[in-house]
Amino acid sequence: MRSLVVLATAAAVSLALSAPAAATPAMWKWRAVHSADGMATAWGEVAVHQFGHVVDGKLEDTRGSGCAWAVLRAQDSRNGRWREHGFYNCVPGVGTFRKDYRNTRQVRVQVCRGTAKRPTGECSAWKTILRPGQ
Repeated sequence: MRSLVVLATAAAVSLALSAPAAATPAMWKWRAVHSADGMATAWGEVAVHQFGHVVDGKLEDTRGSGCAWAVLRAQDSRNGRWREHGFYNCVPGVGTFRKDYRNTRQVRVQVCRGTAKRPTGECSAWKTILRPGQ
């Protein structure tokens, strides 16, 4: 009987040790970032996947003329270089965007107004949406 209790205790301890840690979330949301003139807004979430992170976002254009831009700026964890990727929405309403990142140290977002070719101004400050330890 005593050996059964020891086996049951050992099994319970090994199950507790193999459970995933609840302290590391698999997904977290980033709050709305507004352009300087308030006519463009972006928000979304960052999810962990097997090769890195995925940024899913929504980009709202509230004015009929011009376009809303969300610019993502990511720092490579191997060489420290920054790379930018922009998404735009030229239709009033909400559009979506998605970017997959591997080997990334941190990701920032900036929301601007612009044309269908590039952001032209009225930009927000850069907001960090992913950094080490998140």
